[in-house]
Amino acid sequence: MNKLLVITVLVGLLALSADSFRMPRQVEEEEGTISKITGTIRSYYDSAVNTATEYIESIKGLKLEEKAKNLYADTTEVASTYAGIMQDQLYHIFSSQ
Repeated sequence: MNKLLVITVLVGLLALSADSFRMPRQVEEEEGTISKITGTIRSYYDSAVNTATEYIESIKGLKLEEKAKNLYADTTEVASTYAGIMQDQLYHIFSSQ
């Protein structure tokens, strides 16, 4: 059992290291018009995705989500306090008559 495990690990390592020795394949044909258009669109798309990712990362760095949650919590607390005061005032105005 141990020999089988050792052989399996060695074959796996050999397969991983053999992958790095592959030579890049040479393209014999020139790029066609559709390939050029597809490549251009793909590069614009990749550029747009990278730019959006950078913007999202910079926004996350500002911790705006946490600030928005704190602002919402503070606002609802203040609004509920003033709503309670207004409710008491209205109760006293209408209950005294």
